[in-house]
Amino acid sequence: MLFDPNTYDPAHLDAESRRLLRATIDWFEERGKRRLIADDQAKVWYTEFLDFVAREKLFATFCTPASEAGGDGAPAGRDKRWDAARNAALSEVLGFYGLQYWYAWQVTVLGLGPIWMSDNAAARKRAAELLDRGAVFAFGLSEKEHGADVYSTDMVLTPSGDGFTATGGKYYIGNGNVAGMVSVFGRRADVEGPDAYVFFAVDSQHERFTLVKNVVDSQMFVSEFRLDDYPVTADDILHTGPEAFSAALNTVNVGKFNLCTASIGINEHALYEAITHAHNRVLYGKRVTDFPHVRQNFVDAYARLVAMKLFSDRAVDYFRSASPEDRRYLLFNPITKMKVTSEGERVVDLLWDVIAAKGFEKDTYFSMAARDIRALPKLEGTVHVNLALVLKFMPNYLFRPADYAEVPTRHDPADDAFFWHQGPARGLGSIRFHDWETAYREHAHVPNVARFHEQASALRTLLTTAAPDDEQQKDLDFLLNLGHLFTLVVYGQLVLEQAKITGVDADVLDQVFDVLVRDFSAYAVALHGKASSTEAQQRWAVEQVRKPVVDRDRFDRVWGEVAALSGAYEMRP
Repeated sequence: MLFDPNTYDPAHLDAESRRLLRATIDWFEERGKRRLIADDQAKVWYTEFLDFVAREKLFATFCTPASEAGGDGAPAGRDKRWDAARNAALSEVLGFYGLQYWYAWQVTVLGLGPIWMSDNAAARKRAAELLDRGAVFAFGLSEKEHGADVYSTDMVLTPSGDGFTATGGKYYIGNGNVAGMVSVFGRRADVEGPDAYVFFAVDSQHERFTLVKNVVDSQMFVSEFRLDDYPVTADDILHTGPEAFSAALNTVNVGKFNLCTASIGINEHALYEAITHAHNRVLYGKRVTDFPHVRQNFVDAYARLVAMKLFSDRAVDYFRSASPEDRRYLLFNPITKMKVTSEGERVVDLLWDVIAAKGFEKDTYFSMAARDIRALPKLEGTVHVNLALVLKFMPNYLFRPADYAEVPTRHDPADDAFFWHQGPARGLGSIRFHDWETAYREHAHVPNVARFHEQASALRTLLTTAAPDDEQQKDLDFLLNLGHLFTLVVYGQLVLEQAKITGVDADVLDQVFDVLVRDFSAYAVALHGKASSTEAQQRWAVEQVRKPVVDRDRFDRVWGEVAALSGAYEMRP
């Protein structure tokens, strides 16, 4: 199931997508591990990577909607589309080789969002032309004093002649040093309330654009910049009023998805390096991986990584199949962002507990992974922000299932045009879902799926017999723990759906749910210990502490799969 550069062949994608992904892999492998690490340590700006992107038209092909690809009929134009399935593949590949390379792609995706969502044809044409020439883009939303609190923006547009002048600062803006276009969020000085919001495009090389600094110590450039009386014309205006606010949130809906596949790529590379080191090391007369706790860590890490991949792959299908009538992706996307990335941290921690001091060594990929994996849960909204968002869907998801046609696997080379027409960012509580228990019932023969299903079903019991009272509804600490429990139910559902589609080995699936049973128990214990938990809630919590179904033979078979990864891949020197 893991990405292996030696054998990678995404047969589900079209020929040009496969060629570009292989070209990307080969570019990194030909440079080699020593160069990858040395550039990271020296914080070298990745000009050569961006030159490769431009030469191959990588971002232009993957990030230009078909509607903006031009009508010249050239092969490169025909291959341009926004296709979340192949974008997920590219995101995983870039994450595998380093967060800094993925980041250049990620903030380009975010910077393009407000542009592709805009009715401004001139701005869209300019963006498509810049992409074709190899430009990257930036997303000017967050500010030093306000973070991503868009309500409080201090980027102010003042009427001037036929347009405006923009003055203010932005902070944590990736690619701000070289972006061909920066999508900037601000407000008009002469209008009050939501009608004042404006999204507009600026040029990072303009004389009224001041690049203040890189706010991080890294290869990537995460800029602070200022605009001082920057001239903004009608051709630069992307959105106004409430539509500008929706464009900000809808862009994040698109961009946040990439964080899960970046985590997966980082985890995969780290796992190869860790298992190869540990499995070939002898301590106290024993192979390191013969110690039971070491095997447990590796099996848990592998099971968590498999679940991350299964959930994310299935979530792509719902995202690509979305419409105004089916917005289930608005639950699944924040889970890919906050749950999958948080699991990525846990995978690295499990591996690091085994390889110990090796994980600090400067000539390892792992030292990069251990640093970079921490970033992803904290980008595009923190885990807490996304958990609070997820809670809005809980009543309908658990209690009011609706009928939907089954969502197919979406590997078709279609243009995901709905991404740019998501509509107003409201009405989340009214979104309905298909029956989540169907996937669990279909896998009732898998022992730990059945056990986890008992725990998941009990969540409805909690909400009907010991629901949070009025005070607890205001206690975000309590509610976030409830959100973790609910997230596990949704996570397990999509894992099972994708396992059915792909025919995942029953042993591996059982081991995945061995982990989820333990996780549900741990969150139940945490709920029990919350200061505001009632006696009824505490009783419920204790009842949900379950031991997974133990099967030593199954565990050993899964361990055999993990052990087989030793030496399977090592980046070229």
